[in-house]
Amino acid sequence: MELTGAQIVIECLKEQGVDTVFGYPGGAILNVYDELYKHQEIRHILTSHEQGASHAADGYARSTGKVGVCFATSGPGATNLVTGIATAYMDSVPIVAITCNVNVPLLGKDSFQEIDIAGITTPITKHNFIVKDVTKLADTIRRAFRIAQKGRPGPVLVDIPKDITAAKTEYEFCKAEPIARVTDTIREEDLAKALAMIKAAEKPYIFVGGGAVISGASAELKEFVHKVDAPVCDSLMGKGAFDGTNDLYTGMLGMHGTKTSNLGVSECDLLIAVGVRFSDRVLGNAKKFAKQAKILQFDVDAAEINKNIRVDAAVIGDLKEILKRINAELPQLGHEAWIAHILDYKVKYPLTYQEPGLTGPYLVEEIYRQTDGDAIIVTEVGQHQMWAAQYYKYKNPRTFLSSGGLGTMGYGLGAAIGAQVANPGKQVINIAGDGCFRMNMNEIATAVRQKLPLIEVIVNNHVLGMVRQWQDLFYEKRYSATVLDDGVDYVKLAEAMGATGYRATTRETFNEALKAALAAKTPVVIDCVIGCDDKVWPMVAPGADISTAFTGEDLAAAQS
Repeated sequence: MELTGAQIVIECLKEQGVDTVFGYPGGAILNVYDELYKHQEIRHILTSHEQGASHAADGYARSTGKVGVCFATSGPGATNLVTGIATAYMDSVPIVAITCNVNVPLLGKDSFQEIDIAGITTPITKHNFIVKDVTKLADTIRRAFRIAQKGRPGPVLVDIPKDITAAKTEYEFCKAEPIARVTDTIREEDLAKALAMIKAAEKPYIFVGGGAVISGASAELKEFVHKVDAPVCDSLMGKGAFDGTNDLYTGMLGMHGTKTSNLGVSECDLLIAVGVRFSDRVLGNAKKFAKQAKILQFDVDAAEINKNIRVDAAVIGDLKEILKRINAELPQLGHEAWIAHILDYKVKYPLTYQEPGLTGPYLVEEIYRQTDGDAIIVTEVGQHQMWAAQYYKYKNPRTFLSSGGLGTMGYGLGAAIGAQVANPGKQVINIAGDGCFRMNMNEIATAVRQKLPLIEVIVNNHVLGMVRQWQDLFYEKRYSATVLDDGVDYVKLAEAMGATGYRATTRETFNEALKAALAAKTPVVIDCVIGCDDKVWPMVAPGADISTAFTGEDLAAAQS
């Protein structure tokens, strides 16, 4: 059957089981949108900005494990996707971005709305393509979906000149291939060494990252943890891979990790790293990180082994399969004294906040209470992000969505839209700082248009909170360009875009607003006014040993 390039794009999306596309039309991609109009089985979400489309595709993918898809036209349409693509790349999120460009004869001539988007995105995609021959279009799109999903996932971009979307060629349906897990790199000798190290350890600690979420390894991880009988900490991306309500869970590791996790990892004799990349925000001072421990790393990506920290052994491959094989050979171990020691730390160093009234930690705890810990929590980046990671207990994977690697302010609202579209039966809540909300608040209009019951909680301290915290602690209180106290009324903004708006200045008014929001069927924005000097504790100073994590009380005692 002979089809145009635009028809082939849509047919290939149907082959891959795509049910939703996020995007924004324009001249170069008109042929594709005209064809999309005829296929109602693919839902198109028109965002307010292309960056919102890329973040929505990301949120769709993170919350489901499926590939998120976004469309953009040439020139600025394509470049507006870049931040979202980079966000997905840093956090290993499978998205396929389809852009269209000027006609092939006009490429390289500075034509109207021409941009070399393939060149621009080369460092931030797993792979990208520009298709200049319509006969190669179908196979290229199919390959893009395979690359996005296989092994360590990531974004792939396909750029299609407009005349290729109009050209015709033969098309034959091809059923999507199942994506095989990476198992051929799992060596028996590596498994044997790992098992020997685990059995020999007297003080093991398990550190879980986003790879465990991506591989769907939660059940195997739970069995592994209980067989090893070890405490568990996680990275920001690892939230929910291991049940945050389990007694063996000790919280996040690193700059804003718990004292229990930071001290425990500093004292352990074996650190088992499951799907982590040892970010600088986790390591602190890499030379002093886990110095008493041997380090055993499980990861699908060989490039992560010995990249940020030297390890003593590694098993490379799909985490679910690695843990299955380890569990099959691992006897039940017991580390009662070590577990008791770590549990004593949990009692001695709980996460606490002393501030009366409405605070970031209180907001997150109340959200947890009213949702029974069953919401999909999305965040922007900053203090509120850390509070959401610390004070909400994530029982399941794919329920915490946040920009970890790139730290993208403005990520959350678009991602929340993607997550809510993908999970209509779940409550999605985006927790945002007022600085982040300003960046992409136009997507409230998208949520209203789609009648999405998502909730936007603005943690409004009238400053760029995390930057101010650093200015307060390390820059002698020089608050350069971080004050946002300019009278913006977020309730009126929400109402102007068609959402319901509430303002909360006390615990009681927030509790009431959240209760009303959870009962609503359309978007709700809650503007929560908190103090400008609330801080995220504990904290490790940049470049310091993670065992030196300190709290506000520690700081006050040292200064007195």
